[in-house]
Amino acid sequence: MNSRVHAIVEEARKLTRDERMELLDLLEVEFPGGSEGTPGEIEAAWIEEVRRRIAEAERGEATFIDADEVLAEARRLIR
Repeated sequence: MNSRVHAIVEEARKLTRDERMELLDLLEVEFPGGSEGTPGEIEAAWIEEVRRRIAEAERGEATFIDADEVLAEARRLIR
């Protein structure tokens, strides 16, 4: 990250949550197309994905990994 962008990010971190949300809204208007859709479209896509995964699990097609195994692997990767 270049120094100008870093400075802007540091300043943005000092904003309140509402101010950051306003900044994000303004940036989206100024630079449209940077995301994969509107917040409503993104939420709808996630809901569809959750339903797809639930159906996959109910059909017995999903592979599950024990949480302890996942955490152990994450710890290993962090080291």
